[in-house]
Amino acid sequence: MKKLLYFLTILIVASMILGACTTPAEEPVEEEPVAEEPVAEEPVAEEPAEAVQIRWYVGLGTGTDANQVEIEQALVDSFNASHDNIELILEVVPYDSAKDTLATQISAGAGPDIIGPVGWGGSNAFYGQWLDLSPYIESSGYDLGQFDPALVEMYQTEEGQVGLPFAVFPAAVFYNSTMFDELGLNYPPAEYGEMYVMPDGSEVEWSWETLTEVAKLLTLDINGNDATSPDFDSTQIVQYGYHPVWSGNPAYMGSFWGASAIYSGEAGSYVADIPANWEAAWQWWYDGIWGEQPFIPNFDVSNSEQFGTGNTFGSGRIGMGVTQLWYTCCLGDLAGAGYEFQFGALPTYNGEVNGRIDADTFRIWKGTQNPEEAFEVLAFLLGPEGVEPLIVGTADTPGAYGAFPALPEFQQRFIDAKIAQYPYVTTWDTILAGLAYADNPSAEGYMPNWNEAWARMDTFYSLENTTPDLDLANEILTLEADLTVIFNK
Repeated sequence: MKKLLYFLTILIVASMILGACTTPAEEPVEEEPVAEEPVAEEPVAEEPAEAVQIRWYVGLGTGTDANQVEIEQALVDSFNASHDNIELILEVVPYDSAKDTLATQISAGAGPDIIGPVGWGGSNAFYGQWLDLSPYIESSGYDLGQFDPALVEMYQTEEGQVGLPFAVFPAAVFYNSTMFDELGLNYPPAEYGEMYVMPDGSEVEWSWETLTEVAKLLTLDINGNDATSPDFDSTQIVQYGYHPVWSGNPAYMGSFWGASAIYSGEAGSYVADIPANWEAAWQWWYDGIWGEQPFIPNFDVSNSEQFGTGNTFGSGRIGMGVTQLWYTCCLGDLAGAGYEFQFGALPTYNGEVNGRIDADTFRIWKGTQNPEEAFEVLAFLLGPEGVEPLIVGTADTPGAYGAFPALPEFQQRFIDAKIAQYPYVTTWDTILAGLAYADNPSAEGYMPNWNEAWARMDTFYSLENTTPDLDLANEILTLEADLTVIFNK
């Protein structure tokens, strides 16, 4: 009994101890989640965009001489240093192989992006291969207003705007002012629209007819008789009134009487068609050489030593010549012989002035894979960054090409350099005014099978210059027939 009581006592005490140690069940406490601090990611370096390569092909025109290449490469380096998105690559090919090399590249679909500088003839060899620049002019906001509108229109063809003005050579009447003074003749007008004052005081339009009359008065025989005198001896002429030095191809002569295409039709059925104004110009030329009152030297005379071996106006024995500004390269002998020259306005034909612009520019191949980048390079070459080193040069380095810039802001620098060479010339404004009279289509514009067709025109020119008593009308018909065959080869 005592043992039982003892055991119960132990259980009661144990239960009391356990009850004291146990708390009521608690609701589980929901812990706030601990935000994990973001782990900083290592920055991933972006690969720089690979520069688009644009190839600049030089050789189809000027630009391959060592000094020119040096300037061109310096310009390329300058461009690349300031453009991360484009790598410009200069590709110079000797002129003699440039045409065939370019043809091979284009045929393989691997043509260069930009070609130039190149003139009309070089461009015609790849007619149909030039990119229409119109969309890129519009999208880039390129300012066409900086150029004379006639120069922009000159590059507009049925394929679009295939070029932009760069290096240009406007035309004018070059006249020997000393010779005019000696004969008491009034100078050709310096301003377009100005009348000419004849020796009798009458005022007449400065036309090709007027130029002809003045040229006859300037043409003298060994006895001092002019071509209008009944005593004039056409077998002993010592001074001629007119010769277009190094500008005698029939297409050139025709364009000064009105620019025109001389073919029509489509491939395989082209027809040559000499326009009436060109025929009139050629007849005028022929009569000036072989007529009863000649005032133009024939081939033998113009290539004689007495007449400058081809540089006729520079000999001091020619009164006038219509040619381009580039001819100022070659008049040092004229000044050395005591003669001076000036520029006169181009004459009219049927009341209109028709000029001619020799021009070089850069073209973009229409197969380029990167037309926008190619146009960006083109704008660079045509802009101040390109014009200064390539055309006008600096005080220390002459321009690579030495042309007259289409970009107006540089034209005075070209003129200033010429003033230093010919300080007596006062009619530079006449040259500037000639920019408004571009031939469109160009006298050197595209004809099918251009090279052979141009050579046939040269043959016709030689015939005119060397053959008296020629049936010119019949020869023109023969020329048309021959050109039609050439066009369709």
